[in-house]
Formats: sequence, C-alpha cells, structure tokens
Amino acid sequence: MSRRAAIRLSVLGGFALPAAGATPPLPTRQVAEMRRRPVPSTGELLPVVGLGTNRYGGEAPDPGSPLCGVIAELVEQGGSVVDTARNYGRAEEVIGACLPERERYFLATKLGRYDRPPSSWTERAAREDLELAFVRLGIDSIDLMMAHDFSGPDELLPPMRELKGAGRIRYVGMSTSSDGHYEALLERMRTERLDFVEVDYSLDNRNAAQRVLPAAADAGIAVIVNVPLGGRSALLSTLLARPLPDWAAELDVRSWPQALLKYVLAHPAVTVVIPGTTRVEHLVDNCAAGRGPLPDPGLRRQMEAYVDAL
Repeated sequence: MSRRAAIRLSVLGGFALPAAGATPPLPTRQVAEMRRRPVPSTGELLPVVGLGTNRYGGEAPDPGSPLCGVIAELVEQGGSVVDTARNYGRAEEVIGACLPERERYFLATKLGRYDRPPSSWTERAAREDLELAFVRLGIDSIDLMMAHDFSGPDELLPPMRELKGAGRIRYVGMSTSSDGHYEALLERMRTERLDFVEVDYSLDNRNAAQRVLPAAADAGIAVIVNVPLGGRSALLSTLLARPLPDWAAELDVRSWPQALLKYVLAHPAVTVVIPGTTRVEHLVDNCAAGRGPLPDPGLRRQMEAYVDAL
C-alpha cells in the first residue's frame, strides 16, 4: 500500500460513517495532544513536530495556496514550529501570506551571506538582511533567527543579539546540515550565548549524536533537527517498499515516517523535528509521531541494526 493510501485510511478511520440516508455530520477533530519539550533557556514548551519549508520557495505568495492548508493543518494537529530560510526562494513570503493567526505559530528563519553577492557582504548588509526577514514574513517579531551554515556568523550574531535585546527576536541560534561544520559549531556552542542549534540527524545519519547533541544538552541549548527522515539517501524510499517490522507495534506507528521521526525524538537532547512536506496528508502522518510511545534505548539499537543491514 502506498504511503498516501495508508495515511488516508488511517485518517478516515477516525471518523464514524453515518447511517444510510442520514445527513453526514461534520467531522469532529479528536487529535490527541502532541508531546511538548522545553526550550532550556526559558522553559517555554514547544510541540515536538514542526514543519520544514525548503520546498515552499517556488510559488508566489497567495493566501489561497494549497501550501497555506498545510501550514494551517500544523496547528490543528497540535504543532506550531515552522522553519524556513532566506535561501529557500520565496518561502518566507509564502509563509507570511499564510499566517492570519500569527500567535499560533513559532516562526524560525535563517540567514547567511550567500543570500546576496559575496562582494556585498558586510555587517551593514547583515543588518539589512535581518530587517528584510520581518518584511518578507510580514510580522513584527520573529521567534528564532539563526545564522545559517556558518555563512557570516561574525556579522550576523551581534545584530541578532541587538534585535533580541529590543524584543524583536525572541531566540538566537545557529544552524547547519553538514557534518563538516560540527567542529566549528561545537566551538560556537562553547563561546556564544545560543538558545538553539539546528543540525541534521536521522536513523541513517547519526553523527550528530556523537558530540553535538550531548554538548547541546550540557550547555542547555535547544535542538531542532532537520532532515529527520534521512533525506540524503534513499532510506525512506527503500523502507516504504517494506512492511513495518514487528517492533513497530511497540511504538504505535502506522507508517515508516512515523517510526523514523520517533527514533529521532527519542534522543533526550532533541527539542523539535521539522520534516518538510507540501501535502496535508503527509503532515498529518508526520505529526502523529509526536504522540504515543517512543523507543527505549534497546529498541533504538534494534532500529539502527535494521537500517544498517539494508
């Protein structure tokens, strides 16, 4: 069965069918509360499954876009974290067009000097680009601003902190999706006042768990995980062609994406995962990973062995 068909069956299974000849009632949402975890620097609780938007930059901003339906469904499923970046095309503008209820969302975006010609990058340019983020998102305050992929952190971090002091940015962080940045990231975690880091981590890409995740836990830094479904390999495609193993019943999962996300969420240092999707049914499936049991250390090792043997 395809992922789409399986999700449709599981979603429809939550609604009772009306008796013959009866007027069908409007479906009633009965979504269990999503697990939440604290931001160490403040104690603020965030839902553990959010939304990545790296594929949202190719469309014009439009409140009637299907992408707005995905963003709206996130809060219906108990989530709030929407992660984007300046180098995702027009994604910030698309998100801005989709947010009639700003207060229901936790918005994170990222900047780097590659967002403009290298010859024009200065601290003044960094300040201009930070201001542009507010304009593109159409908001007065940003929950989390991150220096992206070690592209210009020296120019970005000082004005980011100034905006935090002014109440326009709530949290400051750094992000990467490359193992090659881990050493530099660890140094920044030791020397900078960071609220968040964002790193790549998945069942088939476990390098961040060796040093970065423990260091974040020790330093009291929240962790957002990008590429949690193993996006740099064919892992998800390979798994979707296989039935769920018996151990899936212990996690109360109905799909491979749920199993992969629960593996990542079981790491105690992880605050939020942000799987990307442009489809409502995939978002509903992903959000289900934020509810129910998580694998214990023994089951995590079993999951690792299963994937390593593929």
